[in-house]
Amino acid sequence: MNEEKSTWMTPKNLILVFGIIFVAFNLRPAITSVGPLIGIIREDTGITNGAAGLLNTLPLLAFAALSPLAPAAGQRFGKERIVYAGLLLLTAGIVLRAADILPAVYVGTAMAGGGIAIGNVLLPGVVKERFPQHVGTMTGLYTTSMVLFASAASGLSLPLTNGLNLDWHMSLGSWALLCVPALLLWLPQLRQKPESCSQGLSVENEASVWRSPLAWQVTLFMGLQSFLFYCLITWLPEILQARGLDPAAAGWLLSIMQFVSLPLSFFIPVLAARLSHQKGIVSGISLLYIIGLSGLFIDGPVILPIISVLLFGLAQGGALSLSLTLLGLRARTASQASRLSGMAQSFGYLLAAVGPFSTGLLFDMYQSWMPALIIFVIVTAVMFWSGIKAGEDRYILPS
Repeated sequence: MNEEKSTWMTPKNLILVFGIIFVAFNLRPAITSVGPLIGIIREDTGITNGAAGLLNTLPLLAFAALSPLAPAAGQRFGKERIVYAGLLLLTAGIVLRAADILPAVYVGTAMAGGGIAIGNVLLPGVVKERFPQHVGTMTGLYTTSMVLFASAASGLSLPLTNGLNLDWHMSLGSWALLCVPALLLWLPQLRQKPESCSQGLSVENEASVWRSPLAWQVTLFMGLQSFLFYCLITWLPEILQARGLDPAAAGWLLSIMQFVSLPLSFFIPVLAARLSHQKGIVSGISLLYIIGLSGLFIDGPVILPIISVLLFGLAQGGALSLSLTLLGLRARTASQASRLSGMAQSFGYLLAAVGPFSTGLLFDMYQSWMPALIIFVIVTAVMFWSGIKAGEDRYILPS
């Protein structure tokens, strides 16, 4: 499973690499831009914490709904063409969120989630097909690109709203501008021909992906790391404010958390692709989460939650990039990688969708973040177990 050195950065591949990077730039800002604005949205609209949490739950439900459909569409019409369709859907959804109508915000959020789901599912297959000997490097590259603009969106949401005197609708809608260069750079890929049916999996093998215990372990790891990521992206600013930080500082810490994740977002996939198994990486990620959560349980100086934020950033960078890398490492072919990606991101994100909404409901019920933090610890423990199993050196299907 080690990557082989070869001359692979041809002009044609370089265009594709830039296209992948700019597509990846757009796969998180529509979601991470919401968290710092949750308080403003709640005050402006009068909605509950549960309803506010739904703004980050809807994209996850869209992920779950469209993820199983994307691989089949990609195989029939071409993965590159369906990725472009996903970008168009994402752009339309973000623009719709700029409307000063609350139902439009929810509909646009769901549309944006659908567009993101398509990119999430098909990029691992594109990488496996076009860069089969460089899965780790390419996964690290596009994961780092995702995290970079996820962080930028978190940090810029409040400045766009307050500093530029934009209301929260326009702040959310402004991220449609980032889609434009991605749409232009991906145009050359539309000439790529779809896979022939002979290159794909048989119907029997497609079904057997869903019967593979290893595929379910990869799915569980993907879902639980996503559960923690989206809960923290949505509610960490509110948790930090409950610890005494002002809203602006909490928003910037959310951004810093994601910037901290950048190095591991790149290096973990490269390292994982060179190791015979990934159990040690899973152990380190889980330990970072546990120590970080411990800092939020302790009522101490303000430095404690700041340290927790930094540890969360490291853990998230490692967990997200490893989960995406496993989609390629545990599959023998590009078609298998797309099928595993669709399965993992469908059930995984359905599991993750429970997070932001239920966390908001728990706070509404108990007026404390402590119950949610306890749930996060339990989720981390189960994530550790599933990651250890998913990290074993084997494939989801026999040869």
